[in-house]
Amino acid sequence: MALIDGLVEQNKRQKLVADLTKLLDLRVASMGGISGVAIKTGYAAIKGISPGYCAGAIDRLLPESFAALEPMWEEGLQTEDPVGYLTNNSSRTADAILTVTDVRTQKSSNSTIKSVYSKLRGSVKKHVEEAVPDLAKVINDYANN
Repeated sequence: MALIDGLVEQNKRQKLVADLTKLLDLRVASMGGISGVAIKTGYAAIKGISPGYCAGAIDRLLPESFAALEPMWEEGLQTEDPVGYLTNNSSRTADAILTVTDVRTQKSSNSTIKSVYSKLRGSVKKHVEEAVPDLAKVINDYANN
């Protein structure tokens, strides 16, 4: 079963989006340092403009993100530990996810989103890499249900 197959059932997809949004909120809240402050500020600005924007963006990005992660997930299944595989390859995992967000952001007509993303993009990869273990666990929870 492909990762994307798990997105067909609407109730399951809504729960996945809620869990991923919660993960994003927790990760952003825990960030420190100068880049953390910048990301927190940008995140707050986006949520201030549209409180449901992040959950909606996650929902819109899921099919493409799962498609981008599918080859790695399959490789991880071959090792019988897809969570560990994504975690051990966190740089590659982050690149797969960020390639999707880069393309989508460039296509966006929202200049605020484009501006915030372009200012933060340079520091985002490190944070995405750090989130990969938790992200992989959430994906695994839904891939196995």
